[in-house]
Amino acid sequence: MNLYLESLGCDKNRVDSEKLLSELLEKYEGAKVTMDPAEADIAIVNTCSFIGPAKEESINTILELAEYKKTGKLQKLIVAGCLVERYKDEIRKELPEIDEIASVKDYVSRLDNQMKRVESGERYTRYLKIAEGCDKYCSYCIIPRLRGHYRSIPMEQILEEAGQLVLEGAKELILVAQETTLYGTDLYGEKSLHKLLHALGEIEGLEWIRVLYCYPEEIELPLIEEIRDNPKVCHYLDLPIQHSSDRILKAMNRKTRRAELKEKIALLRREIPDICLRTTLITGFPGETEEDLEDVLSFIREERFDRLGVFPYSQEEGTYAATMDNQVPESVKNKRLSRIMELQQEIAFQKAEEQKGRVLKALVVGFDEEESRLVLRSYMDNPDIDSFIYLKGEERAVGDFVCVRIIDTEGYDLIGEYCESSQ
Repeated sequence: MNLYLESLGCDKNRVDSEKLLSELLEKYEGAKVTMDPAEADIAIVNTCSFIGPAKEESINTILELAEYKKTGKLQKLIVAGCLVERYKDEIRKELPEIDEIASVKDYVSRLDNQMKRVESGERYTRYLKIAEGCDKYCSYCIIPRLRGHYRSIPMEQILEEAGQLVLEGAKELILVAQETTLYGTDLYGEKSLHKLLHALGEIEGLEWIRVLYCYPEEIELPLIEEIRDNPKVCHYLDLPIQHSSDRILKAMNRKTRRAELKEKIALLRREIPDICLRTTLITGFPGETEEDLEDVLSFIREERFDRLGVFPYSQEEGTYAATMDNQVPESVKNKRLSRIMELQQEIAFQKAEEQKGRVLKALVVGFDEEESRLVLRSYMDNPDIDSFIYLKGEERAVGDFVCVRIIDTEGYDLIGEYCESSQ
C-alpha cells in the first residue's frame, strides 16, 4: 500500500503532517510513502484555511487528488487540518469525494506528544514545533478559534525530538509556533525560549538554530542575549509587525505601537549588529487610508528591513475585523501592496550590495545544473522565502557547510567565491 501526503500552509502544519504520516505508516503495516499521487492507494491532504487563497488552494488540491480515484490507484482520500476544523459540516456536504476527515482538535494534542516523524523535505533542515495555539486574538486572525489556547510543549520533549532529528541528519532546526516568544509561560510561569535555545545549543552535531514568529512586544533582553551569545543560534529574527500606523495597529488588536516597534528594532540592532530582520505586513486592513499607507512606507524607509513580505488583508468570517466598516476594495489593496514591494525591492537590492566583501558560512542546498553553480543559504536566509547565494564550482553534497566570500549580486541574491574561514 502506498501513502501520499500533501501538506499545505504553514511550517507548523508540516510538522503535524510528518507525524501524521508516521502514525499512518504504523497503522497500515507494510505501507510505503510515495511522492507520486498517481501511485497512491491512500492520499492525505493537511489543509490550511488562514486566508482566502489558502482555502482555495486546499479545495483545489482535494479535487485534484480525488481525480486519481478515476485515473490512478487511489482508494481513500483523507482530509485533515484547519479547513476541516473550520468547515467540517460544509466539507462533508460539498465534497463527497472525501472518505475521511480529521479536524485539528481530533489529532493535534496527540501528535504534539509523538516523537516519530517522516521526513517531508530536506533532511539537513527540519522544523521543530515548540507550542500550539494562540491567545493574542488579533482582530483579523482565525487561528485561536481553530487551534485553541496557547500550549507550550514540554522542554524535555522538544529536546528529545530535536536530538532525534539531528541523529537523522538535521544540521539546522527551525523553531516554529503561532508565537515562539511566549514559550514556557504556561508551563514554567515565565518566558523560557532563551532557556530552550541554550539547551538546544548543547546538542552535538547541530549547526544552526533559527527562530520564527517572534512577537515584538514579547522580545526581552534574556532572549536577545541568548541569540547574541549562543554560537549556534542564527542572528536572524522573524518579527511580524503587520503595520506601523498606531490607529491600524489598535484596530488589529496588536499590542505594540510605532514608537515601541522602533525602540525594539533599535535594541536588537544595538545588541546584535549583524542581525537580519524579517517582517511581514498586512495592507488594505478595514479603514486603512492613504495616510496610513504613507506611514507604512516611511516606516520601511526608516527601518530598512533586510527581508519583508506583505499580504493583502483577507476578510475572514468569524473574525472581528470581518465585521468592520470601511472594507478596502481589492484593487486598492493590490495597488498598495505593489507600492510597498517596489520600495522594499529597492532596499533589498541595496542591502545585497552592502554584502559585497563579506565572508559567510553557508549551507549547500542544491546545484544549478544550467549555470553549473552551487546554491547556498546563509544565516540570513530562511528556506523557501528568502534569498540564495550562488557559487561557481563542483557539485557538493546538500547539507554541507562551506565558507563563501560575497563578490557580486544578482537581484535579491548574492554571488560568492570559496574562501578559507568565516567570520
